[in-house]
Amino acid sequence: MFWVSHFLAALAVILAWPAPIALSRAQWPSRSPFTAMILWQAIALAGGLSMIGAMLVWGLEPLGDNLLEALHGLWDILVNNRPADTLGLVHVFALSAASLLTAHLVFTLLITYARIKGQRRRHRNLLNLLSSPSRTNPSTLVIKHPAPVAYCLPGGARSVTVLSDGLMGLLSEDELRAVLVHERAHLSQRHHLLLWAFAAWRSALPWLPTSRLAQRSVNELIEMLADDEAVKEVDQETLVGAIAIVATGSHGPSVSHGHSGETQDHVLADAAATQDPEQDDASLSTVHRLRRLLEPQAPLTPAQTFAALATSALLLTVPTALLIAPGFLG
Repeated sequence: MFWVSHFLAALAVILAWPAPIALSRAQWPSRSPFTAMILWQAIALAGGLSMIGAMLVWGLEPLGDNLLEALHGLWDILVNNRPADTLGLVHVFALSAASLLTAHLVFTLLITYARIKGQRRRHRNLLNLLSSPSRTNPSTLVIKHPAPVAYCLPGGARSVTVLSDGLMGLLSEDELRAVLVHERAHLSQRHHLLLWAFAAWRSALPWLPTSRLAQRSVNELIEMLADDEAVKEVDQETLVGAIAIVATGSHGPSVSHGHSGETQDHVLADAAATQDPEQDDASLSTVHRLRRLLEPQAPLTPAQTFAALATSALLLTVPTALLIAPGFLG
């Protein structure tokens, strides 16, 4: 148990700092957003499990050689009034910290869910007043506004895609289809659940810089996943044009296979320059998405995909196994 707690603590540090930084700076996630998304989830779950597990195992170390035996000893102390003289002050502190951190993470997750649900409910009420159903596209609402607006509002069977008439006036029929497929991919793939989980992580641990890195990376990855769905319905040029129009609010230079890289660079520069300076993360995400479409890279090889997925599986199974297995290292 003693060495297990130290191993879990070391793993928690790795997953809280160097691992997220390395993954956020890596180039390969854009080649396989789905695989990268699984790895991010594994890092978040394993990091939380390791942090709590390290403190729990350390606090229970005097009560048994494995977690189950130690928990039974703790139960005897709490319920059956067994003497607690085997627990020192440091062990009580570790158990209290593990309990408080667990409660904090769960409470923040629930609070974040309630806050998001409330925001969506108020947003839907406003849409009922300010929007009208699209005549040609089901589950789509149109608001009267000159700015380019396109987003989805989750709500189960009541989920809708929201567009502004200003944006619709700028898009061709194929570009509009690309935007609709993109937004509906967010709904069908339940991306709002991922956003909720990582927003809660950032709210729970705002002092941890990597929680911001994780949220930003996940936001970008879900946009790439939606782009991949859209490019199945329309060609790459149409999707690039639609993204550029949404980002800039105007028609930029067309992108065709016959043009040189100068036009592509112009599209990227326009997308970056017209973003709100206060929305740096969104601006960078748009530029990365456009570059990914304009300069496509080969997907990960099967071996690389297997290595990433195997790493994700190990991150989840190793801390869990150490917590419930007998104290082989103790």
